[in-house]
Amino acid sequence: MQITQCLHAALLVTDLQRAEEFYGNVLGLSKSTARNLNFPGTWYQIGEFQLHLIVAPTVPSQIQNPEKWGRNPHISFAVDDLDIAKQRLTAHNYPIQTSASGRPALFTKDPDNNIIELSQI
Repeated sequence: MQITQCLHAALLVTDLQRAEEFYGNVLGLSKSTARNLNFPGTWYQIGEFQLHLIVAPTVPSQIQNPEKWGRNPHISFAVDDLDIAKQRLTAHNYPIQTSASGRPALFTKDPDNNIIELSQI
């Protein structure tokens, strides 16, 4: 067996409208209309990759290392301008932690505390 591509990742969210505000309006992701759901949630298209948000009554905290968010379960997206991403997150009052490695990357948390990495490559 050889894995050739990552197709999608799924994140649990408790409030779909609040999550759509973050992923659609703050991060600027485009919704995918290619998938129909038989349960509450939504899909976002990012190049050939998709992000699947699934509504759940609660989201368990996976944060084991609160001092270094990158050492916790997270999803990473490439951005073309990290400064613009930082300004946008700050304007919408989302927390930011810069990468401890010194590389051009930052971490934030969505409304359900899922950790998102944004890296300028």
